[in-house]
Amino acid sequence: MTRPTKRLVLLPVVLLAVVLAACSAATSAPGADRGPFGGDTVTRADAKPGVAVGVPAPAGAGTTELQTKGNGVPLAQAFDPDRSLILTATIAMRAGDPWAISEKAQQVATALGGDVMGLSQGGTKDDRTANLVLRVPSDRFNEALRQLRGLDVEVVSSNVDGKDVTEQFVDLKARLAAKQSEEQRYLALLARADKIDDILKIDQALTSVRTQVEQLTGQINSIAQRTKFSTITVSISPASAVITVDPKPVWDPSRTVTAALASLALLLRGVADLAIWLLVFGWIPLVILGGVLVATRVNRGRREQVHTAA
Repeated sequence: MTRPTKRLVLLPVVLLAVVLAACSAATSAPGADRGPFGGDTVTRADAKPGVAVGVPAPAGAGTTELQTKGNGVPLAQAFDPDRSLILTATIAMRAGDPWAISEKAQQVATALGGDVMGLSQGGTKDDRTANLVLRVPSDRFNEALRQLRGLDVEVVSSNVDGKDVTEQFVDLKARLAAKQSEEQRYLALLARADKIDDILKIDQALTSVRTQVEQLTGQINSIAQRTKFSTITVSISPASAVITVDPKPVWDPSRTVTAALASLALLLRGVADLAIWLLVFGWIPLVILGGVLVATRVNRGRREQVHTAA
């Protein structure tokens, strides 16, 4: 076979290989593997098998609003969806009827799959206040903030805090795996032990390890629950306070007469009190004066007798 003929035979084979390679690349291209919330599934190079990562970002939410000023302008902060985050928010609002708005805020939380952890309402009709602690799924966190800010209220302040506990979560998982492995070793030793002393020592060590396993499991479950659900604290105050201004005082003769009579009554009561005091204690000076007079007369009589005798 001549060389040009060989080239014609190999050309279809080369074209077929190119087409197959293109199809394979398209199948493995980004976007084919989609996450459960509409985003691409990202595999971290440092992720460990069996370790839960992060709070998944909701569809269309690439950032989380961290803070809003009184004018409602959000300040955005990006969160890594592959990190384990504990999200908390604090929102201060003003409303015409804080109690009614608190009811709507509760409906927002329950509609998104959350619940109400605390509720406090107080005040009178014109000065009502309400404070709520809401818990919502972390993947609906942004939606909850959006709906709360969308109520018929004036948002005074809005603060969001994200605490990264990824390293702590990974460390606890590693420590739990080590303790579980240690527990299995003690169980194997316990199965082979034939002396009472050895059995008691192994059982004591096994009890300590199991206690640590339960503690680590509880910490892991607590962190997982706190990353699964986010907490939003809402405080609602009255939209405006009613300020009452006292009118300028107007001269009223009846008030003057009333004040004069009250002063006269006080004066008469003072005179009556003084008379009572004199009546009760006034005889004491009279007795003293009488004693002085008697002593003076006795002395004078004695002097006259002495003078007459002389």
